[in-house]
Amino acid sequence: MNHVRTPESRFDGLPDYPFAPHYVEIDGLRMHYVDEGPRDAAPVLLLHGEPSWSYLYRHMIPPLVEAGHRVIAPDLIGFGKSDKPTSKSAYTFAGHVAWMRDFIEQLELEDITLFCQDWGSLIGLRVAAENEQRFARIALGNGGLPTGDQEMPKAFKAWQTFAAYSPYFPIGKIIDKGTVADLSEQVIAAYDAPFPSSKYKHGARAFPALVPTTPDNPATEANRAAWKVFEGWEKPFLTCFSNRDPITRGGERVWQKHVPGADGQAHVTIENAGHFLQEEKGPELAALLIRFIDEGDSLTEETT
Repeated sequence: MNHVRTPESRFDGLPDYPFAPHYVEIDGLRMHYVDEGPRDAAPVLLLHGEPSWSYLYRHMIPPLVEAGHRVIAPDLIGFGKSDKPTSKSAYTFAGHVAWMRDFIEQLELEDITLFCQDWGSLIGLRVAAENEQRFARIALGNGGLPTGDQEMPKAFKAWQTFAAYSPYFPIGKIIDKGTVADLSEQVIAAYDAPFPSSKYKHGARAFPALVPTTPDNPATEANRAAWKVFEGWEKPFLTCFSNRDPITRGGERVWQKHVPGADGQAHVTIENAGHFLQEEKGPELAALLIRFIDEGDSLTEETT
């Protein structure tokens, strides 16, 4: 598969991103991930979405590690320090699910706590539903698993059109527009770092069109099957959506209603945050995850 690899020099001196790189090879592509904390601890898997990369989690990783967790934050193929296929057609929903499954299998991850947002949720929720024995609990923020049977917000349709046709696709400024607070020029540049030119952006351009918006989408049947799994999912399921995301706001209600494991959880609305809530509320989200894991572990201890 033809691909490009972002020069390592592009990542020199990024603010608040001191993490050592790790890599696995999947289908001839190098996939990067952050792996911090004790290797014998149960993993917390942080999945980013579109068009961000693991830099999004830089404020969540340290407190999770300090709490004793192993924290793994991969860069999806086409993003961050991972290789980037140079054909838009190389990016498919099924392909990303397979890549993430292979990543989890190569690292032999079990007892996973998943936190996922945006496309990290579309991919992560599918992988969890199809490999539920590997997952202990899920926390979902600003994401979902559409089947094409739902009406999508106007804001999302506008985003699809922009990604498909705009000659200008400034990754860092797109992230900035998806937050309530203004990001610094240094942070915007860090989000731009993996994408030196347009040939590095095919994945970022492709993702919006892959979201199922009609029932005949290639991913519809697999997503419906995943929903069937979640309608019987008894493991802990937490929602933590922000109140100022025009695309996903209110989307937590369907999960709270239909997932048995969501019943009785301390679901949270994150105030004054936009779509990229990890960027604006990272330490707060990390604290929520730590509590979510600790409470689940306490319940397990009480029943054993």
